Amino acid sequence: MVVAAAGSHNVLMIGPQGTGKTMMAKALPGILPPLSRDEALDVTRIYSCVGQIPKGMPLMTRRPVRMPHHTASSVAVIGGGAIPRPGEVSLAHHGVLFLDEMPEFPRPVLETLRQPLEDGCVTISRIHSSLRFSARFMLVAAMNPTAKGNTPTDEYSQQAMERYLSRLSKPLIDRIDIHVEVPQVPHHQLEETAPRGTPSATMREQVLNARHKQITRNGGPTRPNSTLTGRELDQHAALDNAARELVKQAMTELGLSARAYDKVRRVARTIADVEGSGAVQTHHVAEAVQYRLLDRQM
Repeated sequence: MVVAAAGSHNVLMIGPQGTGKTMMAKALPGILPPLSRDEALDVTRIYSCVGQIPKGMPLMTRRPVRMPHHTASSVAVIGGGAIPRPGEVSLAHHGVLFLDEMPEFPRPVLETLRQPLEDGCVTISRIHSSLRFSARFMLVAAMNPTAKGNTPTDEYSQQAMERYLSRLSKPLIDRIDIHVEVPQVPHHQLEETAPRGTPSATMREQVLNARHKQITRNGGPTRPNSTLTGRELDQHAALDNAARELVKQAMTELGLSARAYDKVRRVARTIADVEGSGAVQTHHVAEAVQYRLLDRQM
């Protein structure tokens, strides 16, 4: 989650029920950097046009977090209506859009996310005009391995998992930078009283340090690593021969697309930033490839 927050990367968590996926998603905003002034103005404009500015807060200072239910319509999520209004993706601009139980959303709703995930905006067309709403958000999604929520243990449940995963199209999965497995928490860890893992304050400091590097290198607070173009990646995330060979092998064995190739490079650049490394090294690329879980499954 530190890597996802540091580079504003889209992330999908997969694991059985009760493993803390929703809890981690809700805690994620706490380690994100504060809005810059330009970002705050962008968010304030969107919320002002729909009349959702909090009372006594003339300027939005917190990153928005939107959590639509899986019964939400395409218009509610993407925007539109007789008088076009911004949807959840625009209300999450410069913030987080959390989709819990992602495969439970209707397929047409999920497919509408492809344009904003790619372009950072939504175009609503009507007969006489069209409107464009900003929608550069960080997608955080969670899902169970199967509709029952359990981990596959035999051939039958493995087939059930494959059917459940098929609710997510390959082009949509391709647009998610990080897909990781969240394993079941062992019983003995639940009984431990001593805190485990990295404190949130430490994680936030890592994220802030990585974002500071990106602001200096990429050209401002609105250009995290997730927005880097292919040409910019060639400049800022140049790979040595060993790293290029590793990516080549991953593309061959996993069938990675050109889009996924750039996703791997972006995530590797962020991992290097979190570690404080100026150059992207082979182990950064290897870790980024490991985060393409569904490319190995599908």
